[in-house]
Amino acid sequence: MSYYKVIDGKKYDKELLEAADKAVAGKNDGRISEADAKDLYEKVVDGNAYTDIEKATVKYIRDNYKWTEKADEWFRGEIRRWATTK
Repeated sequence: MSYYKVIDGKKYDKELLEAADKAVAGKNDGRISEADAKDLYEKVVDGNAYTDIEKATVKYIRDNYKWTEKADEWFRGEIRRWATTK
């Protein structure tokens, strides 16, 4: 079992991508909600380290998935705060 998914030759965190896919499929509006953002955040911080693969995956998800405005704002703030401690 691989922990990674390769997209365009780059490695990404498979669990985070699957969570994002599940999030946008959830309410059929195609967006990541604040509750979804909290779930993604918990998956990022669970290892208590912010790896380069996780950083790349978070960037990929932020760039390629639709977010509600509130979810986007919350997630960016929480990740920024947490990452400064790593």
